[in-house]
Amino acid sequence: MGKLGDSVDVRALRFAVGFPLVLATAFVVCAVLLRPDLPEPLAVRWVEGTAADFAPFGAVVGVSAAMIVLFGGAVLVQAVPLSRPAIMRRIMMGAGLFVSLFVTTVLAAVLVGQLGLPDARDAQVDVAVLAMGSGAALGLGVVMGFVFKADERWSTDDDRAMAEALARELDPDLARDSVSLWVHARSSVFVMLGIATLLPAALLTIAVPWLAALLVALALLAAACLFARIRVDRSGLRVFAAGFVRVMDVPAAAIEGATPKEVRAADYGGWGYRSHGTTTALLVSSGPAVVVDRSDGRTLTVSGGSATTADNVAQVISRVAARAHRPGGAAGV
Repeated sequence: MGKLGDSVDVRALRFAVGFPLVLATAFVVCAVLLRPDLPEPLAVRWVEGTAADFAPFGAVVGVSAAMIVLFGGAVLVQAVPLSRPAIMRRIMMGAGLFVSLFVTTVLAAVLVGQLGLPDARDAQVDVAVLAMGSGAALGLGVVMGFVFKADERWSTDDDRAMAEALARELDPDLARDSVSLWVHARSSVFVMLGIATLLPAALLTIAVPWLAALLVALALLAAACLFARIRVDRSGLRVFAAGFVRVMDVPAAAIEGATPKEVRAADYGGWGYRSHGTTTALLVSSGPAVVVDRSDGRTLTVSGGSATTADNVAQVISRVAARAHRPGGAAGV
């Protein structure tokens, strides 16, 4: 395949082009077989449950086949470039399969709803076909996202990993000067949060759906605030709320030291991210934490998980700060 094979997943490209075409062909064949039992023209749009617009059979089938190919292929082709992360390509492959099948389901429901009618003005979209087909499309899309094996090539992430591995070989202390961990609230907190929000939301689903959705969204947001990711290396300290929102980023040269400490979240204003005066904190629970002293007089406090991990994080922070303050010891990997 030459240069094309170096930039795209050839197998995914074949599927992205071939599957919508095969699906559209199957739709056309089935539509032709149903033709004797369909009215002419066909209903194509409904207003308040009544057919409003009509089109000839040939135009409906031709446009339907084009929609299957264009909509399905447009999403499936997003899984083809090798430059994209494998997880994104798997998601797009699953989404593309779902879109292709869902569009076909909607069009099939339109045709089936008009079978045996002498006049298309009495036609309705077949709800049973729409419901069953949509469920099958969603299920198959999820399965495809899990089973699709994306071809990979050497990427910038691989270059970075290789550089880090080489750096560890040349500098045995590098591994000791880095640590990454997740911290979260106790499981009982999440159980209580679910009881306080998800159960009422389930009861409100029938009466007030929008309020139920709001409660679920608030529960997810609150649960996300009870997770944090801590990353320490020779460049400094970074803390991410919910695992991806960066709320603390302190260069190693700006750190004076760090100490493990038992803290009460109430003393800092409660769980989550808090900033008052010269004190900034991200606590997911009361208990072991790491207190970081900055050279500008500010202090940072972050949950450390267990007493052992909090002590380890404090040691690594103190070590990288001391290295950064030595002459010629600028942070960096």
